Amino acid sequence: MQLPTQFEDSMKAALGGEYDAFRTALELDPQVSIRTNPRKFPTLSEGDRVPWCATGQYLDKRPSFTLDPLLHAGCYYVQEASSMFVEQVFRQFINTEAPVVLDLCAAPGGKSTHLASLLDGKGWLVSNEVMRNRVNILRENLIKWGAPNVTVTSNDPADFGQLTGLFDLILVDAPCSGEGMFRKDEKAMEEWSPENVRFCAERQRRILADVFPALAEGGILIFSTCTFNEEEDEHNARWIADELGAELLQVKTEPAWNVTETDAGYHFYPHKTRGEGFFLSALRKTKEEPTFKKKRKRENKVALPAPAKDLTKWLNEPMYLTPHNDVIYAVPAEYAELSLTLTEQLHVLQSGVEVAAVKGKDLIPAQHLALSWALRKDAFPTVDLSWQEAMTYLKKENLMLPNDAPKGYLLLTYRSVPLGWVKNLGNRCNNLHTQEWRIRMQVDGCEFKDFLGI
Repeated sequence: MQLPTQFEDSMKAALGGEYDAFRTALELDPQVSIRTNPRKFPTLSEGDRVPWCATGQYLDKRPSFTLDPLLHAGCYYVQEASSMFVEQVFRQFINTEAPVVLDLCAAPGGKSTHLASLLDGKGWLVSNEVMRNRVNILRENLIKWGAPNVTVTSNDPADFGQLTGLFDLILVDAPCSGEGMFRKDEKAMEEWSPENVRFCAERQRRILADVFPALAEGGILIFSTCTFNEEEDEHNARWIADELGAELLQVKTEPAWNVTETDAGYHFYPHKTRGEGFFLSALRKTKEEPTFKKKRKRENKVALPAPAKDLTKWLNEPMYLTPHNDVIYAVPAEYAELSLTLTEQLHVLQSGVEVAAVKGKDLIPAQHLALSWALRKDAFPTVDLSWQEAMTYLKKENLMLPNDAPKGYLLLTYRSVPLGWVKNLGNRCNNLHTQEWRIRMQVDGCEFKDFLGI
């Protein structure tokens, strides 16, 4: 690996006698880690746990994740271990029972799915990605994860400034020069320069200043990057405190974690921790901020179609149902007002759960519902699939069902975890898997080994 000379000089100055160990670590293969979905996944097998994340686990090697139906069912997320440290800030500083949370730069969804699990169905998560070419993968990953208390948006950070004091926690995983990803991303190394570092630092400040009014007084800001340099990391963390109005917080860590603490945050170096380069700073807002007034919940202007009256039987919790273009959506009832407010103020791609499409007198269950925590599984006949059958379904190919399978809409599962729907017509069935999500790789002749030990 040929590192930029000026990058090497800066890291030698920062690390001193540790630089050689750091440089050696960059030549090693990256660690592979996953974070499991406790709402869907059984207890983790014994193995190397990520110590700062209760649901994080290291793998010995990188398997072909595409071949595992449990990945497509949202049972786990392949996530870099260092970034799971966000959990410590949430657990140590979020005391509100039902916090309202914003993940500002969220694609592809690692930290958002993590926050959704930490919320565990309480409060509300707004997951935002300004880049339109990345927001669809964010939406897909959150749908698969299954949390019903999520709104996916695609807005500029400045758009959130109007929602003054709305959020109890804002996570800004800011665009950066990517120094911490050099051993995984050659492009980041090729594009690195001192000029780009300065550009990224300035852009981070603009993003932070734009979104800061949306954080409630006393609310928590998590500022993170995947880079090492002080200009993007400590300097900007101190700038938030001094210029925007916040106090830096001390996150408790264990000595065995080998996290490097500075006066303004926490560094993860690949020669000390098992993961890629990462920086995090936690701050509490001290500046006074008026509270945003949510809109009153309005009655639906459009009445629910007659077939939708029975939809509550499909759901395992009280939900507020609303139709839009022949599709029925459901939002946890206690957050319907907030969901409506967000929909009126922001560019929303998804809020709550897409439950069903209305076609004449029929209801077609949505793929989103199959993967949602809100699904009442006993509302539908189920067919548990073998691995080969699950692959056939996920490739959206013709699937043969048992002869005694009932007709109508069936919930397909793999190891009892929902995958999606088919409509059984008796002599054949219609595969209702989402076209855009189908597996495109050739799986014929592939052998799947259960690397999770369940």
